[in-house]
Amino acid sequence: MDISSCPNCLITVKGGGLGPGATLLRLILRHTEKTEVWTKSINEKLYKELFAPFLLTPHSNMSSSIKFLLFTTILLFSNSFSNAQTSFHPSALILNIIQDLSTLQYVTTIRQRTPLADISVVVDLGGQFLYVDCSQNYKSSSYVPTRCGSAQCSLAESRSCLTCNGPPSPGCNRNTCGMSPDNSVAGFASGGDLGQDVFAIQSTNGKNPGPVVSVPRFLFTCVFTFVLRGLASDVQGMLGLGRGPIGLPSQLAAALRFNRKFAICLPATISSDILSTSGVIFFGNGPYVMEPNIDISTSLIYTPLLRNPVSTASGYTTGDKSTDYFIGVKSIKVNGKPISLNATLLSIQSNGFGGTKFSTLRPYTVLETSIYNSLTRAFVEESKLTRVASVAPFEFCFDPKNVASTRVGPGVPSIDLVLQSESVFWRIFGANSMVRLRDGVLCLGFVDGGSNPRTSIVIGGHQMGDNLLQFDIATSRLGFSSSLLFRRTTCSNFNFTSNA
Repeated sequence: MDISSCPNCLITVKGGGLGPGATLLRLILRHTEKTEVWTKSINEKLYKELFAPFLLTPHSNMSSSIKFLLFTTILLFSNSFSNAQTSFHPSALILNIIQDLSTLQYVTTIRQRTPLADISVVVDLGGQFLYVDCSQNYKSSSYVPTRCGSAQCSLAESRSCLTCNGPPSPGCNRNTCGMSPDNSVAGFASGGDLGQDVFAIQSTNGKNPGPVVSVPRFLFTCVFTFVLRGLASDVQGMLGLGRGPIGLPSQLAAALRFNRKFAICLPATISSDILSTSGVIFFGNGPYVMEPNIDISTSLIYTPLLRNPVSTASGYTTGDKSTDYFIGVKSIKVNGKPISLNATLLSIQSNGFGGTKFSTLRPYTVLETSIYNSLTRAFVEESKLTRVASVAPFEFCFDPKNVASTRVGPGVPSIDLVLQSESVFWRIFGANSMVRLRDGVLCLGFVDGGSNPRTSIVIGGHQMGDNLLQFDIATSRLGFSSSLLFRRTTCSNFNFTSNA
């Protein structure tokens, strides 16, 4: 039974007893003509796993929880849901991630379509959803367009209906949900239509790769080739990990009964002495084990994830919330000493400006001008290093002659992002604050973002490298490890070759 056959229904989900260990799931659909009750008998444990968190979790965002509940319900009552059920239920999933040498963007390979095809995509940590270029040889027997007015269309927050007059094909159909894919690398949003197809991903026990699992009707957006402008060569789309209703973490959680939680461990940034490395993205709970048998999910420090009430995408509709991940930085210290800051810039304002977010599309952290000036001034004073000529995009570069090497990179003053209290801070050591250029010169890896940027602090990939960041969407909490180099491991040390 397909819930999309009742696009205008008011949906109510109720659980009722069927005896020990069983629950009758009632989906009540009310519309102007009649009321229908669809029922499905499910295991009581499954019922609690799927629905109890949205009723009992005090810190979850109500609107996002309801949308996730709706998505889970759609899966339960759609014809395709039974196809996703197997006797194997993975505890977590993994994607390998590498850094593109020319753009410094982070790229992963997903598997999609029937037959399965390998698709290279740029990873956008705050991206709204997956979009791929359907105009270049998209062939799949399992592709399904998403019709206007369907529950899937509503879940995806589509606000338009598209019609293509060409021959029906992925990306060209009549009466399909319109989407607004965002390319924040090039700084524009475009149009695309919502579709569904098979999505396959490798499972893991947290230590080794396991069997591949599939989601039969994974929601994504078809785009034309021009939308990929500015992205790494040969990629076919963008993979959104943001906190929107059809971001990859939410869809996988709904389809495979995970908590809405994922962790990203970016490789160290490519530099003169690091030419090629890989990292890993985990979906689901830990452990997250790196060689030599170190569970990097232990001893995380936690801080709340904040929601910007105004979208930070290149194009959006009034009322849209940001799908980026924000945290509350209260102050910044260099070598343990606070720097002078305009505290207003650190807060998210009612118009959506300000605050601190993460971005895998920015290779280096970008700071509002006054924050940048204060930080760099303090760093120069505390480091007492000899400056040399600037090398774009870096203004502050130094002679490495008198810089000691430590386990956590060049021996330079630490930079602390102080969070909800003085005792909770993210310490940035030399490996993440400095960039070593080909001639050995060391540059401070922070960039001036101008005097009126949309976001005051955008934490870039270099500062996240070899740090574990766990995003718990359901509880709006970030767990972070600081540098894994202290634990004698890196984000490149997950064993992708040995099967569990």
